[in-house]
Amino acid sequence: MERSRRGVRSAVTLAVVAAAAVAGTVAVGFAQQAPVDRLPPARLEVTPPTGRVSGAPGRMTIQRTPCRNLPLPDVRRRIVDIAVQEWGFFGFTVVDRTNAGGAGRTTQRTRRRWRRPSRTESARVADSIAGYWAVTPQGGWIVDAQNAVWRGPRGVAARWRYPWSAAFVSWVMCEGGLGEADRFQRAVAHHVYIDQAIRARAADGTPAAFAAYDVGTTPIAPGDLLCSARRPRYRSIAERRRQMGNGARTHCDVVVKLDRARNRILAIGGNVRGTVALKLLPARSAPGSGDLHPAGGARPLFAHLKLRAAPIEADAFDRSPTIRAVRCADGFRAQARLAAAHLLPGGPRPTRC
Repeated sequence: MERSRRGVRSAVTLAVVAAAAVAGTVAVGFAQQAPVDRLPPARLEVTPPTGRVSGAPGRMTIQRTPCRNLPLPDVRRRIVDIAVQEWGFFGFTVVDRTNAGGAGRTTQRTRRRWRRPSRTESARVADSIAGYWAVTPQGGWIVDAQNAVWRGPRGVAARWRYPWSAAFVSWVMCEGGLGEADRFQRAVAHHVYIDQAIRARAADGTPAAFAAYDVGTTPIAPGDLLCSARRPRYRSIAERRRQMGNGARTHCDVVVKLDRARNRILAIGGNVRGTVALKLLPARSAPGSGDLHPAGGARPLFAHLKLRAAPIEADAFDRSPTIRAVRCADGFRAQARLAAAHLLPGGPRPTRC
């Protein structure tokens, strides 16, 4: 219990609201500044996290549903597509850590801009977050504990009692096709599956899907994980290896795009200031190869968990079903901040859809 509290900690972020609304026909209204609905199964076959729980907040229960098991070559793209869909469902929050000199540094001014989700938004995503927890071994008692919080004076607007960033990654991997624990060890704390990847790097023949590398020592691809640590503040895999099995405040995000034109890496994580957010991470181009590697920042990364599958295209984010659906919707016009961040084009709906 205490270890799980220490072991999960989300990165603090600057919320930049950008939005769209997608109905069953994928109709969009950016002026509403609303999130997008998840796609129908015909567009992206995913059991939503809401399908793993039942009941209203305060009386919610977990419905045990098996995870998917798919061949490793099919997993990488699904990981990206699923993470992007959840980012859209939570409202397209963007965290820019590429600012010169700041690299995402927190200031009193940016703290005042942060807004936790409203009561309406908290109610809308409550069963989704509970569904993330449902795929972890400890999910049952965590949802029970949250029910008690929801029955308190703040009701559904109450903050989640336990950080859910590792539960988010666990659910993405569950739906992505890594259903067996020996392939990905779902947990309430990131350090559990980080340690699994460290052991996998040193072992031959392990079925583990990820292997851990020091950041910058091997090419990054969409579908990989990038991890940071606060307590202890690890700088390398070797430092974590000496403490494997112990609790640690770590956080991992799913890489979804390598943007070489702007020297940045796009990665999506959960429980980033109470939401699913996309981070713009500063990067540098490696001499000779041109591979992008993270370039420092206020919260340096210490581990690159590389998926043991062939890489996919660097712009997998742009090709994901959610981004294609938003771009090709009737009346498409990117919200200004998404366009300014070069995440969606600022012009009208593309002619080729």
